[in-house]
Amino acid sequence: MTRTLLLTLALLAAPFAASAMPAVGDIVGTNADTAKAALEKAGCPVNAFESEDGKIEAICTDAATSKKMDITIDPANGAILTIKGSND
Repeated sequence: MTRTLLLTLALLAAPFAASAMPAVGDIVGTNADTAKAALEKAGCPVNAFESEDGKIEAICTDAATSKKMDITIDPANGAILTIKGSND
């Protein structure tokens, strides 16, 4: 009984784990193709890239909520610096 319950809970949680948003500090890459692939894999398909204040800004859509997000990426090391709701 306990085993069945645990398996059921694990199966129910799997779609949420697969669509988890990227987090600050994640390395997504320093070029558009690599960053786009990493963000899409993390559940945030990229709509566009922009340059802002010497940083890369990826505008993507959170697959779980359908909200647009602005993700700022450090061009030197490909790390995510900030994640916030998009004004676009």
